[in-house]
Amino acid sequence: MFIMSLTTSYSQTNIWEGTSCNKKVTLTPCLTNGKNNIAVIVCPGGSYFWHDTETEGNEVAKWLQNNGISAFTLDYRTAYVPAFITHFRLLFRGNRYPDPQEDLLQAIKHIKENAENYGIDTTKIGVMGFSAGGHLAMSSAELFQKSDRPAFIAPIYPVVTMTKDCVHKRSRRGLLGDSRVRNKQLKDLLSLEEHVSPDCPPVFLVNCEDDPIVDYRNSILLDSALTANKVSHKYLLYKTGGHGFGASESKGTPECRQWKTEFLEWIKKLFEK
Repeated sequence: MFIMSLTTSYSQTNIWEGTSCNKKVTLTPCLTNGKNNIAVIVCPGGSYFWHDTETEGNEVAKWLQNNGISAFTLDYRTAYVPAFITHFRLLFRGNRYPDPQEDLLQAIKHIKENAENYGIDTTKIGVMGFSAGGHLAMSSAELFQKSDRPAFIAPIYPVVTMTKDCVHKRSRRGLLGDSRVRNKQLKDLLSLEEHVSPDCPPVFLVNCEDDPIVDYRNSILLDSALTANKVSHKYLLYKTGGHGFGASESKGTPECRQWKTEFLEWIKKLFEK
């Protein structure tokens, strides 16, 4: 376990400010004091339509901070509720792939560029994502150039496939957009189980068999692909816990909430070399 450390407060920043991208996407730092710290970009879930900002964002960041790990909660672009209620993206672009991936890439670059101010070791920047945010986190290991990839990935009860019968259809629609939901090329590209490479960063994967939202077989597919490609990873499949427990001390079950202790032990071993 990490030791509780002093913390530093930083305000939100718009990662696209000063760039040619006319978008507002915020990154909220939750930092520990000192230098050369581990950093985790936190990507909340929400089916690529919205964010579970509290349970899978703020609570996660505070938990990491309290255990000596600096965290950055990313408010990446989603389709948003109007796109869920209506099908306006049949006619208008709206937010869709690759917007969330571009936001995550920009967040990684922003943290690296400001690493000294944040007290971050640029070789220890990872991404943790929940549900659809887990898909986003893992896609960074597969779609980004090697120099831009995170040092580690932690997909927690992630959406994985866009093609198999266990697909989470709402997340697929949220990411692809209504006009492209049947686009085979895109669905193949964004099916994470199909694009794991042997040089993938280390992965910490968690889900529950009784997940009522994202079929647990999504993580089975990812674990199988990581194993086949001999990627260093740890997979925890719990019997109970459901979905959406994040870093909560009350949601889920005592069994699934063990993932937090397991992650802290895993990350400590990863960087103790």
